Amino acid sequence: MHIVLLCGGSGKRLWPLSNELRSKLFIDILPSPAGGRESMISRVCRQLESSSLTDSTLIISHQDQANITARHTQGKIPVIGEPYKRGTFTAAVLATLYLQSFRKAKDDDVICIAPADVFAGEDFFSNFQLLPDILKHSHADIALIGTRPTHASEQYGYILPGGEERNAYAPITQFIEKPEATIAETLLQRGALWNCGVYAFTVEFMISHIKKMGLPVHYDQLSSLYEALPERSFDKHVAEKAQRAVVLPYKGVWQDIGSWDTLCAELDSHVIGHGEISGSSSDSYIINELPYPIQVIGVPGIIAAASPDGILIANKNNSNEIKAQLGNLPLKPMYGEATWGSYRVIESSVEDENTTVTTLNITVLPGKHIGLKWHRAGCRAWTVLAGSGQLLINGQVTQMTLGTQFAMISESVYSIFAETRLVFLEVQIGEPEDENNLLFEEEDWNIIVERAGSYKYGV
Repeated sequence: MHIVLLCGGSGKRLWPLSNELRSKLFIDILPSPAGGRESMISRVCRQLESSSLTDSTLIISHQDQANITARHTQGKIPVIGEPYKRGTFTAAVLATLYLQSFRKAKDDDVICIAPADVFAGEDFFSNFQLLPDILKHSHADIALIGTRPTHASEQYGYILPGGEERNAYAPITQFIEKPEATIAETLLQRGALWNCGVYAFTVEFMISHIKKMGLPVHYDQLSSLYEALPERSFDKHVAEKAQRAVVLPYKGVWQDIGSWDTLCAELDSHVIGHGEISGSSSDSYIINELPYPIQVIGVPGIIAAASPDGILIANKNNSNEIKAQLGNLPLKPMYGEATWGSYRVIESSVEDENTTVTTLNITVLPGKHIGLKWHRAGCRAWTVLAGSGQLLINGQVTQMTLGTQFAMISESVYSIFAETRLVFLEVQIGEPEDENNLLFEEEDWNIIVERAGSYKYGV
C-alpha cells in the first residue's frame, strides 16, 4: 500500500500564526508526548512511524511549502512539489502517476490518500492497513474511513452507511457535504459518519478515471499541463461517482483543527509565549511569537495571537470570521521556514518609486546551507549577529564570524553555510527576492562550491 498525504490550505484560519508559506500544519504548538511542542505534520509523522507506515508514505505539497514540509518531517518522507494548487483530485492524479512512473506501482497496488492535517487518536493510522483487504473482500471501487460524530456539525462532510457488515465495513449509500444543522441532526439519527477524507483505491481504478477526464497518464506530461488544469475535488469527481464504495468506521478521537476554538481545546496551557492572563478572564488564551508581552485582564473567552504577520484579538466563538476578514488580500508572509532554517521580515519600506528596502533576520542551522542562489539586481548586505559560517559569492568563499559584514551589488551567484548556528541581518535594496528561489540545491556544501564555478557572473 502507498499512503499519500495531501498538504494544502491558504493559511488564513489560524492567522496570524499561519500564512501562505506556514500553514496550520507547521505551527509548533501542540503538546508532544516526549515533552515540548510539535506541529500537526510532525504529530502525523510520529503516528505513521509508530504504525510502521513511514516507508510507504509520500507527501504532495505546493512547491512553495516543500522546504518547510521536509523540515517538519525531518526528511523521513519524500515530498513531491505541486507547481500550482489545483485541488485534491489533481493532487491525487499527480501522486498516482508519480508512484507508477518512479515507484513502479502496479495496477493492483492500493493507494490511500489522506489529509496531512488530520488530528486523530494514536491508533488512527493503523486502520489504514485494513483498507487493502477491505477493498479486496468487498469488491468495492473505493474504501473510506468515517468516524462517529460527536455533534451535528455544519463544517464536516457526512457518509451515510447502508448497514454494517460482519467484516466491520459497510456500503455507502450517500455522501452529504456540509449540511445545515437541522439536516445534520437527522443524519446523526440515521447513523451517519463524518467523512475523515481518507480514500483507498487501486492504481488501475485511478488510471481509468484519469483517462475518462482526458488527462495524460504520464507524470511528466501532466506536470507540463498543470498550470492550465482547473481546480477539482476528489470528493466530487471520484468518491461521489464511485459505483461501489464502502466505509470503515473509526471509533477513536478525530477532528478538524481548523479554527482557534478547536485548537485551543487541545493546548496544555492558556499562555504560550510572553504574556499573562489575570482577572476574570476564564477560557482565554495567549499565543505570542513576538518578544513583546501581551497582558489580558478581565476579558473571558478570547484568543490573543501575535506573530510577525500580525495580531489577532477575537472571541473564540467568532474567530472563524478571520478568514472572511482577510478575504483575498495578498498577504505577504513575514515569517518562513526551510530545511536550512528560518527567516523573519523585520521591516519592508518603499523609499521611492523604484527602490524597496527590506530587512530580514535569518537563522541557518548548524551544518546547513541555503542552496545556490542568484542575486539579480540591487544591493544585498549581511551583518553576522551570532555564530560562524562561510559565504560563497561568485566562486569565492569567505569566513563569516560575529560582527563581520559583507555586501554585493551586481548580478552574482551566492550561498551561505553555517558551521554553528548562524544568525545574521540581511538588507535588500531593490525589489525583494524570493527566499525559495534556487539555482541549485544539494546537501553537500563542497558540491555547492564546485557548482558555483560553472556559472557566468554579471558585471
